Amino acid sequence: MSLYEASRHWGGRARGGLAVQMPESNETTVLDNGQHILLGAYTDCLQLMRTVGVAPEQVLLRLPLTLVDAQGQGLRLPAWPSPWHALAGVLLAKGWRWRDKASLLRACVAWQRMGMVCDMSASVADLCRGLSDTIRLQLMEPLCVAALNTPLHQASGQVFLRVLQDGLLGGPGASDLLLPRTHLSALLPQPAVAWLQQHGAHVQPGQRVRSLQAIGPAWQVDGHRHDRVILATACRDAIRLLQANAIDAPQWLACAQGLRYEAITTVYAHTRQARLATPMVLLHSSAEEPAQFAFDRAALGGPSGLLALVVSASEGDNERLTVQVLAQARRQLHLPALQALKTVTERQATFACTPGLQRPAPEVADGLLACGDYVQGPYPATLEGAVRSGLAAAQSLN
Repeated sequence: MSLYEASRHWGGRARGGLAVQMPESNETTVLDNGQHILLGAYTDCLQLMRTVGVAPEQVLLRLPLTLVDAQGQGLRLPAWPSPWHALAGVLLAKGWRWRDKASLLRACVAWQRMGMVCDMSASVADLCRGLSDTIRLQLMEPLCVAALNTPLHQASGQVFLRVLQDGLLGGPGASDLLLPRTHLSALLPQPAVAWLQQHGAHVQPGQRVRSLQAIGPAWQVDGHRHDRVILATACRDAIRLLQANAIDAPQWLACAQGLRYEAITTVYAHTRQARLATPMVLLHSSAEEPAQFAFDRAALGGPSGLLALVVSASEGDNERLTVQVLAQARRQLHLPALQALKTVTERQATFACTPGLQRPAPEVADGLLACGDYVQGPYPATLEGAVRSGLAAAQSLN
């Protein structure tokens, strides 16, 4: 088996490697290209980590699902069995009136009566009709944009229900937050490459594939013959390769070219004040204050005072976003001396997970497969979705 990688850094959009000098010290810390969250429901992702020699309990901080703001208001699930943990979390949530809680419980019962299935044309906003403004603004909007990276009125209701079903209503620990304690390259990509090499794979970093041709039942990659090929790339790179080599796959290309993308911006900042009350703090977002979450990287093994402020489905340039997010964090987190270190935007971080979206099939042509978080599957653009797609493609080769 051969693995071709265009970059010299493994991991694609989930990677570390950004070196930043911390203020008032000579310490250099390695940052990721964005702040990622895993869930306990990511069973295939966690199993893959174990397979390649990574112990999830050592590299991930596991916490019960907590969506609270700097004042401690919001949803905090106890470590109870499902679905009692969700019921208790709603009933005990701080800052919500009883009519807010009642509206959420009514909606949850209705979704369960529907079998967690809705019309494919329904948006998350459609599902939220009948919810109070407080629940919609303080829970559903940040939860939707964190899970689907798509605004509430544009996001697929069906995919959102699937995420809720597997997360909140899954097995023990399925709803837990798993926050990386190390940079993402060390979390999975580097150990995975080492495992492949140990099992005889020929690994070639820094080599962008330019030629892909069908030779009878086989494929020729840059002049080298292979029985079958998996395009484990971003969608745009798969499109580029197919078009450049005139591969006959019109339906696949049309579907892939129809995807629309959302950006994610992470503003890394430094404060000399005390740590946040929890490793992940909910921020109240608006057009002028666009960030949805703040992460205390010191609680995740990073240097003291380092924060990651995340804007999902971000719009605008980095300079404007940095100014807005810093002002928001200073006000909501009460950190007047907050200082920006680096702002990173992944312009095509995820596909827009819209109602009725048709995603490309795993099979591009005979003996040519594609895998990635954008390929057909039940999940939005997540690490779990990418891993499941990759496993399905690998198993189809057997």
